[in-house]
Amino acid sequence: MTTTVATTADWIKRIAEDERSRDAARVRDVEGVARKADLVRLHGRRLVDELRTTMTQDVDAYRREFPGDAARDLSVDLVGDDGGFVVRRPAPGAVSLSVTPSLESALMDCRYCYTLAGGLPSREDRVSLMFAREGDDTVRLKNQATGQVFTTADALSEFLLVPVLAARRR
Repeated sequence: MTTTVATTADWIKRIAEDERSRDAARVRDVEGVARKADLVRLHGRRLVDELRTTMTQDVDAYRREFPGDAARDLSVDLVGDDGGFVVRRPAPGAVSLSVTPSLESALMDCRYCYTLAGGLPSREDRVSLMFAREGDDTVRLKNQATGQVFTTADALSEFLLVPVLAARRR
């Protein structure tokens, strides 16, 4: 009995190794996405709550700077069950900031609405933040447009509140 041994060409071995590498990368990507989703479910609401608490404290500190000034009597109100909230500045210079988290999609939509004087239509701006995984178990919020990562609730509060406090678009 004669046995024939077929040899595999080197180029086929290279392609097969490339395919194995791509398969391994896909598995790592899927595992990374799943890990991020787990972390957002675990820590996302806490981050939203910390942001709301910090922004409420910052709004209160700002109001204390202008006692009795109705034009700077800002408010923070809860909206919905997902931890969302709205920061409102009254007229003149009326501005509202709606912060709407979506933990399922790992995003937070921040929508500014500027009410203009003289009956002009209001203007809107949006900032989209995503929950970004840093390191193994850290979730931060990242500005999708600029890539800026906010490592503390204080930094994100400042970023989001400046247009409201100044009553001017960024």
